[in-house]
Amino acid sequence: MKSFAVAFLMLLSTVGTAPAQDKTITIFAAASLKNALDDIDAAYTQRSGTKVTVSYAASSALIKQIENGAPADVFASADLDWMDYGTQKDLINTSTRVSLLGNRLVLIAPKDSKITNVTIGQGFDLAGLAGDGRIATGDVQSVPVGKYAKGALEKLGSWQAAQSKFAMTDNVRAALVLVARGEAALGIVYSTDAKVEPGVKIVGTFPADSHPAIIYPFAATKTGKPDAVPYLTFLRSGAAKDIWEKYGFSFIAPPAS
Repeated sequence: MKSFAVAFLMLLSTVGTAPAQDKTITIFAAASLKNALDDIDAAYTQRSGTKVTVSYAASSALIKQIENGAPADVFASADLDWMDYGTQKDLINTSTRVSLLGNRLVLIAPKDSKITNVTIGQGFDLAGLAGDGRIATGDVQSVPVGKYAKGALEKLGSWQAAQSKFAMTDNVRAALVLVARGEAALGIVYSTDAKVEPGVKIVGTFPADSHPAIIYPFAATKTGKPDAVPYLTFLRSGAAKDIWEKYGFSFIAPPAS
């Protein structure tokens, strides 16, 4: 009887401590955030004890998954449009929303390409530059980097001649891989993507006024756990800012107090 009582008390002790050991949050984040956010999440877990699980993909795909019931505590978009979509669908806790980061749009080529130092301006001949090769970017109808790319090329008068050469991908990292492997002669990605891929080089930077500002908004979802709030605060901390800037993002949010 005594042994039964001891076993029962041990069971109660285990049940009582389990929740503290299983403190987790789930983040749905734009693919271009991966390297920096992985480092930040590791730092956050070390400080808070909260495990962070991240699903990376195009912002468009992620918010549609949330809309269809996928469990996410935080959504991080690579543009304002898809965060606005989530707000319109009542998926976002708007009181937690913050525009956190900025980025630049660049033209890349494989590391060993002869293409270099392209001046990107009105009427620049992207089609001629690509020659018989393809130009990789995200889907111009839905993936943020593709939307930025098409908008910039339309404004510069280069889209019509070049559009048949585009290889459109599900997310920006897939476009990056096509260029790194030499399967595309050129690509349009974010400057932060090019920085983490040794197989490519930046050959030109799009004028900032050729496309809408590249802004990454972050927010807790309507179904997000309370632990999402301190996580979002940490993303604005000095420690996180250093990591964001190390990877080339511009930090545009007010620092966390």
